[in-house]
Amino acid sequence: MHHYVPANPKTVHWGYWDGSLAPILTIRSGDSVTLDTLSGEPADLPPSATGFCVLPDHREVLNLGHGGPGPHLLTGPIAVDGARAGDVLEVRIRNIALRQDWGWNLQLPLHGTLPEDFPEARLMHVPIDAGTRRARMPWGQELELHPFFGNFGVAPPRAWGRLSSKEPRAFGGNMDNKELGTGATVYFPVFVDGALFSAGDGHALQGDGEVCLTAIETALTGTFEINVRKDLKLSLPRAETAKAWITMGFDEDLDDAVKIALREMIRLVGEISRLSAQDAYSLCSIAADLRVTQTVDGNKGIHCVLEKSKLPPAR
Repeated sequence: MHHYVPANPKTVHWGYWDGSLAPILTIRSGDSVTLDTLSGEPADLPPSATGFCVLPDHREVLNLGHGGPGPHLLTGPIAVDGARAGDVLEVRIRNIALRQDWGWNLQLPLHGTLPEDFPEARLMHVPIDAGTRRARMPWGQELELHPFFGNFGVAPPRAWGRLSSKEPRAFGGNMDNKELGTGATVYFPVFVDGALFSAGDGHALQGDGEVCLTAIETALTGTFEINVRKDLKLSLPRAETAKAWITMGFDEDLDDAVKIALREMIRLVGEISRLSAQDAYSLCSIAADLRVTQTVDGNKGIHCVLEKSKLPPAR
């Protein structure tokens, strides 16, 4: 069965993840759901003189909603019938569509990777052509867009309380991983019954290593197929594409994030191929890529990417 969830004050939670939130919709394992999402707090909106179209549901949420400790607008949560703490939620990203004709990029004092070099605030609005899937930068350059959701996942444990939407954590959240676009499948450990899936923080384009504070942020519509996996046990999100497996590490220290992502890949290689941990460690050094996901979200991100063709046959 397919479901559709619009973005409005009843379906969007602003700036936080919370395991005690009531679901806005309950679906069954195997169902798909299309979510409209929004991007930007009031100060991020373009002036009317620019001619950009601000979505009516965006204004409605900002006018009637209530912000939390973080800046992100998240649509959800969606409960999945039968999902229990300890399970894994498999989220297949079937489609991502652009919703509006603009995106935004922000620099703020004391934020970003180089705050000492760029102490002044700057908000830049970028025209987006949804038809050609290109953006035109203020300096005249056109860039091809590759949209993905920067912030999505399941609810944290209730004991953790209400958390800012800023930091990526074990439940997912603000991962800002450009690999997680259309066609990717992401596996989230479930911490509360129902899983409580939410998504937002649309990115039109971002490199490996979001550095100045944001990507080209924009509103997206995403279609997800969601399955409960009782045959898997995870402590952190992992993902796969048609060509590669991806593990992730989040920590305030980038070196520690590397270790987390690498240990997760060693574990994954062992599960798939039955290599020993020491052999998998060697394989990662020879064939895997460690990429900086982002360095601006409190918990920095590293993702380890290993092409499926580089895995040995299962023993």
